[in-house]
Order: sequence, then C-alpha cells, then structure tokens
Amino acid sequence: MGERPTVLCADLLPPAMRELMAGQKPAEVDLLFVETADDAEKIAKAREADYILCSWTPIPAAMIEAAGRLKLIQKYGIGVDKIDLAAAARRGVPVAIAAGVNAVAVAETAITLMLALYKRLCVAHSSLREGKWLKWELRTGCYELWQKTVGLIGGGAIGRAVAKRLSRGFECTVLYYDTVRPPPETERAAGMAFAPREMLLAESDIVSLHLPLLPETRGLIGAASLALMKPSALLINTARGGLVDEPALIEALRAKRIAGAGLDVFATEPPGRDNPLLMMDNVVATPHNGGGTVDTMQRIIGHGFANILRVARGESLPAADRILPGG
Repeated sequence: MGERPTVLCADLLPPAMRELMAGQKPAEVDLLFVETADDAEKIAKAREADYILCSWTPIPAAMIEAAGRLKLIQKYGIGVDKIDLAAAARRGVPVAIAAGVNAVAVAETAITLMLALYKRLCVAHSSLREGKWLKWELRTGCYELWQKTVGLIGGGAIGRAVAKRLSRGFECTVLYYDTVRPPPETERAAGMAFAPREMLLAESDIVSLHLPLLPETRGLIGAASLALMKPSALLINTARGGLVDEPALIEALRAKRIAGAGLDVFATEPPGRDNPLLMMDNVVATPHNGGGTVDTMQRIIGHGFANILRVARGESLPAADRILPGG
C-alpha cells in the first residue's frame, strides 16, 4: 500500500457510501475496504491497517490483536459497545468516537417518531394504499406534540438537541434524568429540567432514551419502568436496543399499559421478520438509521479522518472523543 498509513473501513458498505467515504479521505492516507462480512477477511486486512474506522461492525479482540500496526480505532458514531475495549486497552490502542456530530440527525429522528405515532402516519399510509379513507376514524387516536411533557433519559448532546427543539418549537415541558448532570446554564440553554427517573417516567407523555449501552444501563426500561408510565404514554428509543427489555415492552404494548413505541433500535439487529414489534399498529420502526443522513455522514467521516490525522501527527485527540487514551 506504499509508505502512507492505511485506514481500514471495517464496515461492509454499499457503493454510494464507499464513494462518500473515499471523497472525504485525506491525501495523506490510503483507504482499504472490506469486501465481505467474513471475519477471516477482516482479520487479514487488519494486519495491513494503521487505523480502523468502524460504525456498526464488531471489532473483536482477534481483530485488534492481529493489527500489529494499529494506532487508533475511530468510531464514526458514538456507541462503542461493539468494540472490545479491554483488548484495545491491553494493546495500548486508543479508541475515539465522533462526539456530538450526529446529535442533530438523531434528535430529528426521535421527534419524527414522536410525530409519526401521534399522527398515526403508518396506519394512515397503509390504510390509504389499501383503499381505505379513514378521514374520521383516525381523528380520535391522533394527538398534538405541542405542550406535551417529554421525559429524556440521558442529557448528553443528543438529549440536549431533542430538548432544545421540543422546548422551543413545540413548547413542550422537557424533563430529563441522567446520572451526570450538566451545569445549570446548559440545562437552561437546552430548555430542560432535571427530574428523578421515577418521577420522569410517571409524569411524561413521551419518554425518549438517549443513553449509551453499558452494563448498568442494559435492560433499564423493563416491566417495572413501563408500569410507572401513563397508559397514554409513548416510548421512543433511538439509542441502543439493549436499553429496553424487549419482551416486557411487547407485553406492555399488547396489554395497552403504554400507548405506543417508536423504535430505531432493537435487541437483535436486524430484528427477525417475526418480531411482534414489527406487526403492531402502535409501533413505528426504522432500521437503526437515526443518524443516517448525508449531512451527518459527511460531518462524521470528516471528523473521523481528522482524528486519524491528529494521531498520525502526534497531536492530542479532542477530550470529548477519547474513550481509551491508549499507550
């Protein structure tokens, strides 16, 4: 590959995404793509890599250990639950994210799911295609987002982006819960107020999740949490499927203990075609594409390459991006 460092994109990308990534590539590096989903190919190509770019593809210990030249694992996204951080730490390989870069896109997706459920857009669309004109029938099940109480579990960049748009554009009351609170001026700027988690669940018309998947957050929304929510409440998850106990959510929706769910993420991805959540009229589902806009991808890939160049030049990574400092 010549004397220039090699960046391996570990995700199996369609042609249009490859073109977008190649168009962002700095002249100082070579870019290598995987051609199949085969783990052996990924491990073989990792041996050639000085840097790994990844999104949803797992980066296991075997891949990290094979990459003897590896200087950085750069996530073009935020969650690092699919990267073997322990293996990276053993090797002294830094791991970085693109902090906050996809916040606008994910916030817009969360709000889109809220509106789609409140306006029953999926039911309206599918019934119209079937020749049904539910002009009056849908009216008793549709609601406005205006001035509702929305509870955000997670007050980071995405949560704050959601809060800002809801509090200003829709005049919502926005509550949030997080184990780490930002400064009061950050809360005010976002238009959100801290509330204990149980209070937030009980008082919110919509509960929206904006947390990383960690051992302490896995299954955070289970039967007990769902039981605290209003029967009219909606659950929105654009973060990670593992935050929600999926069987408990299915049961709560079936029993009408909550009114609906907007899901961009699932416990298993992609979900099986027989997953009950895909068959419910009170669920709107999208394929983990909340941050997937051209605008975001251009920013996020550029951000990732910028971090790679920082490491190549011996410069420090932005503090917000650093997950593991490396050796």
